Amino acid sequence: MPNRRTFLTQLGLAGGALAVAPALGAEASATPASKLKVLLVNGSPHPEGCTYTALSLVAEELQAAGVDTEIYYLGSGPFHDCIACGACHKKPGACVLRGDCVNELIEKARAAQGFVFGSPVYYGHPSGRLLSVMNRAFYAGQSAFAGKPAAAVASSRRAGSLATLDAIQKHFTISQMPVVSSYYWNEVHGNRAEEVMADAEGVSIMRQLGRNMAQAVRAYSTAEPLPPVERKITNFIR
Repeated sequence: MPNRRTFLTQLGLAGGALAVAPALGAEASATPASKLKVLLVNGSPHPEGCTYTALSLVAEELQAAGVDTEIYYLGSGPFHDCIACGACHKKPGACVLRGDCVNELIEKARAAQGFVFGSPVYYGHPSGRLLSVMNRAFYAGQSAFAGKPAAAVASSRRAGSLATLDAIQKHFTISQMPVVSSYYWNEVHGNRAEEVMADAEGVSIMRQLGRNMAQAVRAYSTAEPLPPVERKITNFIR
């Protein structure tokens, strides 16, 4: 039985090797990478801290593959959560709550072919600001995100990253977005940016994620969507 390192090397997953299914590569050449863009959302109140450092590593690999990137900082100000007013049903594509960046994010999302949402870990979950923004943006502007590849990135001191990734990724799966992974969970560790860079495995995970995302946006940007199944909505009593 080979050890774990030998096994991962055989799969092309060790040492930062690019490991993406051949089917993705077959479609990648159909769309020039220069026409593609990935929007990376920094959900930390710190503009250039640990979360930004992780997203920058992903962005470097995307740029090296010829994909345009933008790291979008949400800012450190307060954010409304969704108040379930239903007004965005009357005016789809925009949230009626003003004074923050949610509608700007929706518009930027329309021009992107893929997404990476990054968050620090607070009490074992994503930052409240990121969840508030995602709740409103995905509810009011779901069409700007639907069907496009996305990934979640967590930055933690020690623990809570898996719950953070899960909470972020639920926005993707309800919007029929392919979830892009690396060869391990998309997480880095450290209290400061320089500590993140010292997390050798975390750095390699981010770089692999960037390469996998480049392949994914190429593939899905050229895929013809299938007609949807008629949706049935129920609850547990009817």
